[in-house]
Amino acid sequence: MAEWTTACLEWEKRLVERASIIPAPIFADQAEYALGIFKELRVSDLPGKPTFGECSEQWVFDFVKAIFGGYDAETGKQLIREYGLLISKKNTKSTIAAGIMLTAVILCWREDEEHLILAPTKEVADNSFKPAAGMIRADEELSDMFQIQDHIRTITHRVTRNTLKVVAADTDTVSGKKAGRILVDELWLFGKRQNAEAMFMEALGGQVSREEGWVIFLTTQSDEPPAGVFKEKLQYWRDVRDGKIPDRKTLGILYEFPESMVENKKYLLPENFYITNPNMGRSVSAEWLEDQLRKNQSKTDGTLQQFLAKHLNIEIGLNLRSDRWAGVDFWEQQAQSVTFEDLLNRAEVITVGIDGGGLDDLLGFSAIGRDKNTREWLCWCHAWAHKIVLERRKSEASRLLGFQKEGDLTIVEFVGEDTDQLAELVGRIHEAELLDKIGIDPSGVGSILDALTEVEIPAESVVGISQGWRLGGSIKTTERKLAEGVLIHAGQPMMAWCVGNARVEPKGNAILITKQASGKGKIDPLMALFNAVSLMALNPEAKKQDYQVFFI
Repeated sequence: MAEWTTACLEWEKRLVERASIIPAPIFADQAEYALGIFKELRVSDLPGKPTFGECSEQWVFDFVKAIFGGYDAETGKQLIREYGLLISKKNTKSTIAAGIMLTAVILCWREDEEHLILAPTKEVADNSFKPAAGMIRADEELSDMFQIQDHIRTITHRVTRNTLKVVAADTDTVSGKKAGRILVDELWLFGKRQNAEAMFMEALGGQVSREEGWVIFLTTQSDEPPAGVFKEKLQYWRDVRDGKIPDRKTLGILYEFPESMVENKKYLLPENFYITNPNMGRSVSAEWLEDQLRKNQSKTDGTLQQFLAKHLNIEIGLNLRSDRWAGVDFWEQQAQSVTFEDLLNRAEVITVGIDGGGLDDLLGFSAIGRDKNTREWLCWCHAWAHKIVLERRKSEASRLLGFQKEGDLTIVEFVGEDTDQLAELVGRIHEAELLDKIGIDPSGVGSILDALTEVEIPAESVVGISQGWRLGGSIKTTERKLAEGVLIHAGQPMMAWCVGNARVEPKGNAILITKQASGKGKIDPLMALFNAVSLMALNPEAKKQDYQVFFI
């Protein structure tokens, strides 16, 4: 029985020392045979049309061997079924993909078998199909062996009738595919698609009856905080790599900076660019990267963050933007396990903030409770969205569905369900005799007030919180309480997203955080938090007094 592991516990040390993070193949003979074919393929868009063997770095050969060396010829089983490669832009990812898939077609022992490259768009599909077609046209033997049909992006083996088909998810269909070997290009773009998970399930369905099958996911970092299927896959690969999840059938090869180097911003040093660019000196120019970094470093429109994500694999998170809210720098360190029940059990008084917009906005709810013993401010938030938002905001649909799965967001079917559920939470706080005041944006609050009335919340408990520059004091109070370690929040991914979306806009001596300044990113729950903070900052009295009896 073959023994192997897909964990790489020393990946940080190995990357810094320029050592390989790709494990040795399980079956060396199978790996070398496939690599021999791969090395003979010609890269037609390079001067002189060199072979992969002549123009590739060692990491490429290690990657090819890990894939084809996972096949047990005696049993006909592929022992590693899923591969993930996270690598910076311009490291010949799509060209290597074409070479791997063409090698797979040549080696395939089945007949009439389909091999599939699944791309998110037609442009990305062409990036893989054109190199594969070029490899065939550059070799007389392969030209005799294969037929190329450019108009349908299909390459067919003339003898076995096996095919390599490149499918664009935005124009083609994956229904009915029976491919055993599949390559998914630019997974980060699929992370923005609401139906990506169902699409992969359909595309990978053919592997049920093909034990020799595998799937390869190729990707760079996302130009936005990871979402959807990309976020899920990336985290799973990290957990397998770090030994947290024992899964020998999954191999994640992730060229990313060690966490300590990200915290110290050592990724900005040109001498460290090689860590996420293993093709440095070939398809990647260190001088070009250094020039682009210098040109983009002072920009505040997100260009720098996109450059770092694409060319250095720096995951876009909370604290990269220069126009970020100051509280961002302290947000993550203040995360603890805080639930709504904790507020009811630990708080002596609770203030509530509410912020909501139209049908394509979120309805934000934030509750801050002052701990009866430590006097820390405990914060728990939630949001609601009508299902229509998934249609109107398709670019955010997969992210919102992810928040729903994590329990931070509720997507309702009918108008009014959201305000009823919000009012129920407020009602529980009121019944526990903990509610001080409810802070709410005065504009467009009719349905919210009606719902609060239904649960018998006194009208005098609802306070209008002035927005715009008048909210500046609350914003600064939130910053200070986070920095002091007084404000503790539940570490909810939805709130991290909202906090990361918030952009500061100077206005005279004040600062503004508005939905308009924050662009497409939603911040409604964060605005609800500011409303709750403005009330807790008034130091409300505890609602329930503890009385003691003394005997004389």
